[in-house]
Amino acid sequence: MRFTWIMMAAALGLLSGFGLGFWARTVMLMRRSRLVSAREKTRRQDAEREAKGIVREGEIQARSAVIKAREAFEASVKEQRREINETMSNLNARERAISQREDNLDRKAEVLDRKQEVIDRKTADAEAMQTAAKALSEEAGRARAQAEAKLQKLGGMTREDARKELFEQAKEDIRKDLGGFLIREKERVEKTAAKTAQQILLGAMERYAGSHVAEYMTRSVPVPNEEIKGRIIGREGRNIRAFEQVTGCSILVDDTPGMVVVSAADPLRRELGSLTLERLIASGRIQPQRVEELYELERQRFAQHLTDIGQQAATEADVNIASDEVLQTLGRLAYRLSYSQNVLRHSQEVAAYAGLLASELGLDPETARKVGLLHDIGKALDQTAQGPHALIGAEFLRKQGESEDVVEGVAGHHGEAQTHTVWAVLASVADTLSSVRPGARFESIDRYVNRIGKLESLAMEFPGVTRAFAYQAGRDLRILVDAEKTSDAEALLLARSVAAKISQDGAMPGQVRVTVIRETRCVEYAH
Repeated sequence: MRFTWIMMAAALGLLSGFGLGFWARTVMLMRRSRLVSAREKTRRQDAEREAKGIVREGEIQARSAVIKAREAFEASVKEQRREINETMSNLNARERAISQREDNLDRKAEVLDRKQEVIDRKTADAEAMQTAAKALSEEAGRARAQAEAKLQKLGGMTREDARKELFEQAKEDIRKDLGGFLIREKERVEKTAAKTAQQILLGAMERYAGSHVAEYMTRSVPVPNEEIKGRIIGREGRNIRAFEQVTGCSILVDDTPGMVVVSAADPLRRELGSLTLERLIASGRIQPQRVEELYELERQRFAQHLTDIGQQAATEADVNIASDEVLQTLGRLAYRLSYSQNVLRHSQEVAAYAGLLASELGLDPETARKVGLLHDIGKALDQTAQGPHALIGAEFLRKQGESEDVVEGVAGHHGEAQTHTVWAVLASVADTLSSVRPGARFESIDRYVNRIGKLESLAMEFPGVTRAFAYQAGRDLRILVDAEKTSDAEALLLARSVAAKISQDGAMPGQVRVTVIRETRCVEYAH
């Protein structure tokens, strides 16, 4: 029983101890749980605070990133806008270029159409040439058959016989060709000889005389009585032959009372011969030796007389000329006529007109008058030099030391030399004023129009010529050609052909400058 109580007491003690231990453990666990909860709460609060800090920093960084992204975006937008503007500008430029190219293509299409017409025409010509070539090929085939026949014939010959046969055949061919060549050359010479002679005569007449030959080539010398005429002739014509040989002039002694006539193509020689004859008549001693003495004396005096004439003309024109050679050459113009107009008087008129024009334009009138007075000085030298009188005169003045303005003005007053000054234009205008005034020159308007029209019509006969204009009284012929139908090489050949045609036909005496103008014009319109 006691054991049972002990066991029960032990069991109760054990249960009580287990309960107390469980309670103590539970209390400890609860306390630990509260501590853990407190720690967790503390940690959670710290984590929340840390999370809020992280979130706040994230928001700050995000805002900064957004601001940076916005700035980058705005910069990118600006760059894209700039690129778009440049692209639009380039597109506009390309659009304009494309429009211009389209216009150019349209024009090129027109040019191609014209070229196609030319090609078609040339194709037709080529077909005609092909037909001709076919005919030549057939003829060559026949010639080949003949040659083969001859070869077969030669195959049975010896070497010496073949050489003899070939020699005879070649001799016969050469004889035929030479005969035909001689016939053609004879016909050509016969056709052109008359025209060439006419051209030479017309050029000589234009150079040495005017339009009224009898009046310009003779001069009457008075004689005191009829006995003097016999003494001029001399015994058996001795005196008159000596006079004509020394002076180069002819003396016409007829029944006209009180005078004899001195004739010569050269007006200077005619004047010098007349002065010599007058001095012979005045001295009363008409002998061959006396003719030579007085001619030499008059020649020296006449040279000074020409210088005086030139000096007087320069003084009247208010021009200063220091060279005696220039003055003497200028004086020679007093004995030169151009279409019945005295060249020296004409030069003085040109000097006056040029001076007046220069004064109106604010230019140097002295230089203008000098160019005008000397512009035709080459006409006193063109009997001894070849070429246009403007270039001859300019070269002479350059050798005499005249200023370059005067030389260029003289050289370019007919457009035969390029000039960089205004003096040639002034001289050309003044020359025209003096030449075309009423009564200045003797040439009917019908002759002038026919002469100019003949030159222009002659040029229009050549293929490719669109228009032709004659300038400078027919001394300058300008020809306009179609650039599509005429090349540069063909233009050169055309100029030579027209010049040769003018020379052959004698359409114009003297020298005619032929200028062929070929140009291509490209026109664009800006809107």
